[in-house]
Amino acid sequence: MAATRSLPTDKIAAGIAFVLGFAAIAGAWGSQLLGGLVPCELCLEQRLAYYWGLPILALVLLLWNRLPLLVWYIAMGIVALIFVWSTYMGGYHAGVEWGFWPGPTACTGTGDGISFNDLNNIDAARVVPCDAVQFRFLGISLAGYNALVSLVIVALLVFSIIKQAQGRRA
Repeated sequence: MAATRSLPTDKIAAGIAFVLGFAAIAGAWGSQLLGGLVPCELCLEQRLAYYWGLPILALVLLLWNRLPLLVWYIAMGIVALIFVWSTYMGGYHAGVEWGFWPGPTACTGTGDGISFNDLNNIDAARVVPCDAVQFRFLGISLAGYNALVSLVIVALLVFSIIKQAQGRRA
C-alpha cells in the first residue's frame, strides 16, 4: 500500500491566505467595474496591500521548498506586516465612516476653503467622500470587511510561520 503524502499545514494556511486576498481584491474591482461603486482615496490606499502583498506571497508559494529558510521567513514576515497595515487601514476607514474620528481632509469634512474658481471645471475630478458609505452588508461596510479579511490573512500567515518553525524544531 502506497503511503499518502499530505500538504503541510503551513503551506495550506499560506495558500488560503493568498486565495482569500485574491478574492478580496477581485471583489473590490468587481464592485467598482460591475457594481458601479467609485472608490474613495482611502479605498484606493487599502488596495495597495493587495498589490504588494499578494505578488510576494505568490512568489513564496511558487518557490516554497526552494527558498532559503531565512528568505522564506523574511518574505512571510513582510507579507504579514503588509496585511497588518491593511487591517489598520480598513479599521481606520471604517471608523471614519462611523464618525469615530476624522478622516483625511482631502475626502472628508465640510468643504472649507473651496472657492468659486474651483467650480470652473466641475467635471474634471469627482471626489468621493471617505466618510460616506456606498455599500453595507450585514451592517458592515466594505472598509470594515477589508479590515476583517486582512486580519484573517494575518492570522493565517502567522499560523504558517509558527507551523514552519515548529516543523523545523521537530
